[in-house]
Amino acid sequence: MKRIVGSGALLFMLVLLYLSAETTGDPRTHMINLTCTQQPEHNSTVYVPNFVATMENISAQIRSSHFGVSLVGKPPDASYGLAQCYGDLPSLDCVLCYAEARTLLPQCFPNNGGRIYLDGCFMRAENYSFFEETTGPLDTAVCGNATLKSARFEASVRRAISDATAAAPVNDGYARARALVSGSTNDSAYVLADCWKTLSFNSCIGCLKNASTSVSKCLPQTEGRALNTGCYLQYSNKDFMNPEPSGDSKVSTVVIIVATVSSVAVVFSGAVIACYIWKQKRIKKKRKGSNDAEQMASTLNDSSLNFKYSTLEKATGSFDVANKLGQGGFGSVYKGVLADGREIAVKRLFLNNKHRAADFYNEVNIISSVEHKNLVRLLGCSCSGPESLLVYEFLPNKSLDCFIFDAERGKALSWDKRFEIIIGTVEGLAYLHENSKVRIIHRDIKASNILLDSRLRAKIADFGLARSFQEDKSHISTAIAGTLGYMAPEYLAHGQLTEKADVYSFGVLLIETVTARQNNKTKEYDYTDSLVTATWRHFQAKQMEDLIDPNLLLHNNQNSETIKEEILRVVHVALLCTQENHSLRPPMSRVLRMLQRKEKELPPPTNPPFVDERTMELNDTSDAPQRPLFTSTSYSVGSVSYSFYPR
Repeated sequence: MKRIVGSGALLFMLVLLYLSAETTGDPRTHMINLTCTQQPEHNSTVYVPNFVATMENISAQIRSSHFGVSLVGKPPDASYGLAQCYGDLPSLDCVLCYAEARTLLPQCFPNNGGRIYLDGCFMRAENYSFFEETTGPLDTAVCGNATLKSARFEASVRRAISDATAAAPVNDGYARARALVSGSTNDSAYVLADCWKTLSFNSCIGCLKNASTSVSKCLPQTEGRALNTGCYLQYSNKDFMNPEPSGDSKVSTVVIIVATVSSVAVVFSGAVIACYIWKQKRIKKKRKGSNDAEQMASTLNDSSLNFKYSTLEKATGSFDVANKLGQGGFGSVYKGVLADGREIAVKRLFLNNKHRAADFYNEVNIISSVEHKNLVRLLGCSCSGPESLLVYEFLPNKSLDCFIFDAERGKALSWDKRFEIIIGTVEGLAYLHENSKVRIIHRDIKASNILLDSRLRAKIADFGLARSFQEDKSHISTAIAGTLGYMAPEYLAHGQLTEKADVYSFGVLLIETVTARQNNKTKEYDYTDSLVTATWRHFQAKQMEDLIDPNLLLHNNQNSETIKEEILRVVHVALLCTQENHSLRPPMSRVLRMLQRKEKELPPPTNPPFVDERTMELNDTSDAPQRPLFTSTSYSVGSVSYSFYPR
């Protein structure tokens, strides 16, 4: 092991060695095959949240039964998912294998699904129900070592395959077999057969029969795997399976005597070390999206920010759903408690394709370089385990959206408290835009990314989409990313990104905080216009009281007029922030002065961008050509944040 180079590989070894105290197995996370569908997803804004929810649903089932299925959404954006660990994997190894599979399968995006076979588990996701399928055109056999074996080895394999495939259908779809040859370990054969639990008895028989024919074509090579739609079959001249649990009646073991039986010892310690080396190389290759990402990975592995994956897994109770705090488009957040009693929030990123790997390092790099009382503090990360994890300070009151969009919880936020939250958010944004060493655009300012500490003070979170920019750049052209309903019109229409995009998003947030209504759910409130447009028209007509959250005036009868005046001023500032012409929007430092009445006179706001509800097109008054903003089905997507990359 001393010859293994790189702290990332060393950390991964330590994680597995630590886990070995709890299981005697091997999670077998080596990827055999990844096949993506040829059909692109129908609608990113619906597909991504559905796919994420499917993986989360299966994750909870995997922990308890080694198997899971899920359906989220409706066609054509439905996400059907299935995952299963092979029968010899212990529980913890099964969780690790599934965690690896779900980081790799999303590489199929933007296609609408695919299937992945690892050495220890299988996962598939599509937009239709495939649960009862047994065979298909994508079925294949993967042959291993090209070394030719003897006729005696072929006989061992065929006997073991025959017995394993006969036993599996009557043993809940799983069986293992051994054919031991006296005096020649190279001629012994080991076979594992597994049907997906969604198959019927007869379907399992049919699938394994087909798989037997397919994998037998690998002979006389020393290893073969049949990757069928509904089952998996593997043979080898090495005992690749985990030890059989003593007294486990669910495991069917068939021992075939080919010659006089003698003691056979199969040594495969070299394979374990090879797995570690392979793992490190694959991680590096997967994260090679940019030199910056590689350098950041190396730096993180050697820094005090690095947490062991096993430490965070234990702290969150193996990411128990009971500890889940919330979910975004590409990850979930869990509460954890470290061994020293510290409470933490662990952000679990499981779309580790090249875009999301870059976002992971981007978030770590940016948030670790800034420090402000109104920014969430990063405690560390884990980047060498089966998933990428971020560790933050734990904030007990979750996020602003949990209060302002809940009629009952909203009563806990008086106007004074909401105004304090607004000021804290402004100060945090002003620091990012103007006072930090590297100027930063957040790109996803919204209520769910404003977290609240024990005293309900605001802290800006989620820097996964943030981008830094230089003094001499007026804007950055970049792939569109953010949350619909909060993105500035010039950014959506022309890809022009400046700090004024954050100013626009903050203006939307101000209006939501005052009205307790979500900008991208206006139809729930019987408004055909966006919330920004509706607010503009009510403000012009001097009818803002119709939109103000009743909770703000409920317990303040004596000061109601003063509060109304303050609210109207906040709405005025919000409309200045959401003006269609980005050059007219005030910088955040000026927004702060306006809100604190250091600028008593406010300029009149010009019109915000208007959206034609019939075509969902932005009525862009600039010289650039108009383009569709988003389809009607992608408009009401709630508060799920996601990135999409124009093709």
